[in-house]
Amino acid sequence: MNENELDLAKFEGKRAKGYDGFVQQWIPNYDYFMSIFPKILADVSKKNMLAVGCGTGNELISLKEFDPGWSITGVDPSPEMIQIAKKKLSPYDGIELINGQIGQLNTKLRFGAASLILVLHFIKYPNEKLALLHQIRQRLLPGATFVIMGILGNRDQLKGNLDILKAILPNHLPEKEVSERIERITHKLFRTTEEELEKLLVKSGFESPTRFFQASIYSGWVTKKL
Repeated sequence: MNENELDLAKFEGKRAKGYDGFVQQWIPNYDYFMSIFPKILADVSKKNMLAVGCGTGNELISLKEFDPGWSITGVDPSPEMIQIAKKKLSPYDGIELINGQIGQLNTKLRFGAASLILVLHFIKYPNEKLALLHQIRQRLLPGATFVIMGILGNRDQLKGNLDILKAILPNHLPEKEVSERIERITHKLFRTTEEELEKLLVKSGFESPTRFFQASIYSGWVTKKL
């Protein structure tokens, strides 16, 4: 997978600078998800995590605040997102941020946990999603915990959950912005159904996942490397 396949331009300029505001406004209970994310990893024995598509570093901060003993490697193809993450994460030790792709990481590295948050629905083809999951698995210890969060569901689930999302969005959002983003979510993102996610994970060497979070169109899942 290369940078073009993730459409790097989507994560630069205003999109990168406004990312933290976007997730607060458009992902219901985003802060709650971030508060329970470290608890899902609390029983991991080797406290080192690979954050794939780490963005501006929100899950890294959450994990370090919960347990400063974690060491974390975050990788993201967007230079601007990585720069924002570096600034936010400067007070914390034990964090390495890499501007690039997971394929650039040494395959001899082995992590006790991994995260893939708000990434999978930007990858168009199932074979590319599978390849990414394989690359993540390759860098995990046996039994490592893997957390995924993103837009999942079939067409009917998406329609119903989008109606819920529109109903609970902040009132101050401009109508034009809401309609444009809903259109983009519906027609320009590459959501995975729950059944497809399970098949992809099992095929790439993980257990069947368990859903632990749901907020309108967004859901969080946890699995382990077999």
